Amino acid sequence: MKTQKAALYARVSTSDGRQDPEMQIRELHEYCQRRNFEIVGEYVDHMSGSRDDRPELLKLMKAVRSGRVSVVVVWRFDRFARSTKMLIDALDEFQTLNVDFISLSEQIDTSTPLGKAMFTIIAALSALERSTIRDRVLSGLRKAKQDGVVLGRPKVGFDETEAVQLRKEGLSWAELSSRLKVSVSTLRRAIPLLVQKPRQTGARIS
Repeated sequence: MKTQKAALYARVSTSDGRQDPEMQIRELHEYCQRRNFEIVGEYVDHMSGSRDDRPELLKLMKAVRSGRVSVVVVWRFDRFARSTKMLIDALDEFQTLNVDFISLSEQIDTSTPLGKAMFTIIAALSALERSTIRDRVLSGLRKAKQDGVVLGRPKVGFDETEAVQLRKEGLSWAELSSRLKVSVSTLRRAIPLLVQKPRQTGARIS
């Protein structure tokens, strides 16, 4: 039987010494020894799991994509992925690359039939969660529209009559914008007629 080449990943949320990744690494080592895995890399991040640009995680993924790793072993799901979606995306990629994934705490091992089934269930629940959230958002938008709520960014209001008069008096777009507290683009877009320079003898329009 071909020896599995394992990459270990651990993460702690802070780098001030209050959390120690050694406990995670130690348990991962013990597990790999029991399974006769060859450890080819250890990757430890000292930062929040909410970030996708974790340096050691990026190195791990690079090693996986290069073919140097055949199984990724983590202590717990949330040490590896910041969300269910991120976890599913990573597991999808591992599956494509024929790389197994093992989480000790959740006892998930995608190299086994049970592990594959658990992955399918997690993926299905994730899809259901996204669908439910989307349906709730759409339902909320429809309800708000029925109640007369104006959706989108609030419109910037100004007195169009005043704008026309000031423009006729010779104010430039910049001066008009400053006077009415709205952008030049808003003025041009809201009142196309103002794009035409006023026909006023002796008035200089910039």
